[in-house]
Amino acid sequence: MILATTTSTQDSGLLDAILPEFEDASGCVPKTVAVGSGQAMTMGEKGDADALLVHSPDAEKAFMAAGNGASREPVMHNDFVLVGPPKDPAGIGEASDAAAAMRLVSQQQAPFASRADDSGTNAKELSLWEEADIEPSGSWYVETGKGMGETLTIANQKQAYTLADRGTFLATSNLESEIAFEGSPDLRNPYHVIVVASDNTAGATNEPCAKEFSEWIRSEPVQRSIADVGVEEHGQQLFFPDVHD
Repeated sequence: MILATTTSTQDSGLLDAILPEFEDASGCVPKTVAVGSGQAMTMGEKGDADALLVHSPDAEKAFMAAGNGASREPVMHNDFVLVGPPKDPAGIGEASDAAAAMRLVSQQQAPFASRADDSGTNAKELSLWEEADIEPSGSWYVETGKGMGETLTIANQKQAYTLADRGTFLATSNLESEIAFEGSPDLRNPYHVIVVASDNTAGATNEPCAKEFSEWIRSEPVQRSIADVGVEEHGQQLFFPDVHD
């Protein structure tokens, strides 16, 4: 079974923590491809993936509306944070919300590293710029074309701000960057599992294993395992289950 998922689920350590349980519990051998959410859904459209674990709600809804998914169910959430150089030179920590924080970055032309990779994180970043009524451009706006972990490293090297999911930020070592802004409602980051519809995509897919995976990852024992990811290493949850409260 091919699972197309996001770099955040890989870089945070989530997949390593839970996927061996799925292989043991089922007759399915998962092979993961960690890309941006947009690329994951493109794989689904082409029949190159059986299941998706993604976090780009608007794109997911369009994927389902086009008949490419057999089901879409909530799994978990974490949140985005705005990360930047120590001492927060652009002063975004006192902003009223994330869009206002982005506006401060633009006004001061503080370096900002964008993933620019059609990922769920990139989609969230672009939506925040739009909410702030800003079209970012210029030498201060750096498009990395990389995943979350690599973009965090680049931002750290360039003393730049970036938008990251909290889990990947905490799991990325050797960073001087710090969380500069967090906690506003517009930074919530939900993940869904999608079973690719085998009869509506370009290639043949393993829909039975995908359905089994969708049911498994939403089961109560696995939801508890998801809640445990990162607690021992980082002293806090990286993901919060959305099925069994």
